[in-house]
Amino acid sequence: MKRAFLLLCSILFLYGFVYPDNSKFVVVIDAGHGGRDPGAVRGKVKEKDINLAVALELGNLIKRNMSDVKVVYTRDKDVFVELADRAKKANKEKANLFISVHTNSTDAKKTTASGADTYILGLARSAENLAVAKRENAVILLEEDYSVKYESFDPNSTESYIIFEFMTNKYMEQSLNVATHIQDKFRTKAKRADRGVRQAGFLVLRNTSMPSILIELGFINNATEATYLASKNGQKVMAESIYEGFKKYKEDFDKRDSKSKPVEVPAISVSEPVAVVDVLPAIADQVEYRIQFMYSPKKLPGNSSEFKGLSPVDSYYENGYKYTYGSTTNYDEIQKQLKEVKTKFKDAFVIRFKDGKRVK
Repeated sequence: MKRAFLLLCSILFLYGFVYPDNSKFVVVIDAGHGGRDPGAVRGKVKEKDINLAVALELGNLIKRNMSDVKVVYTRDKDVFVELADRAKKANKEKANLFISVHTNSTDAKKTTASGADTYILGLARSAENLAVAKRENAVILLEEDYSVKYESFDPNSTESYIIFEFMTNKYMEQSLNVATHIQDKFRTKAKRADRGVRQAGFLVLRNTSMPSILIELGFINNATEATYLASKNGQKVMAESIYEGFKKYKEDFDKRDSKSKPVEVPAISVSEPVAVVDVLPAIADQVEYRIQFMYSPKKLPGNSSEFKGLSPVDSYYENGYKYTYGSTTNYDEIQKQLKEVKTKFKDAFVIRFKDGKRVK
């Protein structure tokens, strides 16, 4: 009886407790440009004003409807904020997601180009994407000592952008997920031309330690889009579209998070004999816990420096290569390992396997 009771206690310890997490999901909303930096301008319409209006409306929607989310703005009024300080604020808040809101433009006075697109960090593969990144990054020229602060980065030099070739792995999957959800809402809700999810080297995304995206709402030098984006209704609809895309991403995040936690079981009375001698081994054989810490679109060698010393590392393929560390049937043990891995990969999380296949 004593042995059965001890085994029962072990089961309850491993599987019966829900580990509480009182911390909120933190989203940092970044209204691009501001203050002495107007961004793109068409007549009296300024990019900085559109960006701020949409950012504030987005934040209000989240605050009203999602009590488990903390909203932080990089600016909530017409002030100039350096690019480095925007990322620094997101990192300081230990944000789960960074959303930078911008309005697009071309070099021409007028354009027929239209539609919204969402960017994730990476090397621009087209001249058009590179041009957008150059325009957005040019704001650093308004900052003092920008050459020192940004390590001699020249926003107008194509060669400077090669650094982004090596910055695409850590949060690519999560960034791509939220960008895809938002683009879907731009198309279905806002009825905007869908310019898709793209990659480019934006300095504002470079130093963020979380999934990050940059949105271009539309073209300010397209008269029709400028009128729409400058209107209260247009700003409201675009903010609602971003909100609904974010909400879908958050739902996916919560499902993933809940599946990494042990299942709560009802309390079991021990006033009567309980046959539990074989229960613990049976449960242990069913579920294997691993820590997923990185995604890469290509296969990396086992000794890759990108693993930051983690070894041995395993991987599985699911729309790209997903890398894992650790393997145990003990949930308490994997949580201890997770704390260590998070010192190197902040976005690492626990996943489950059964019979060699991931359980979602």
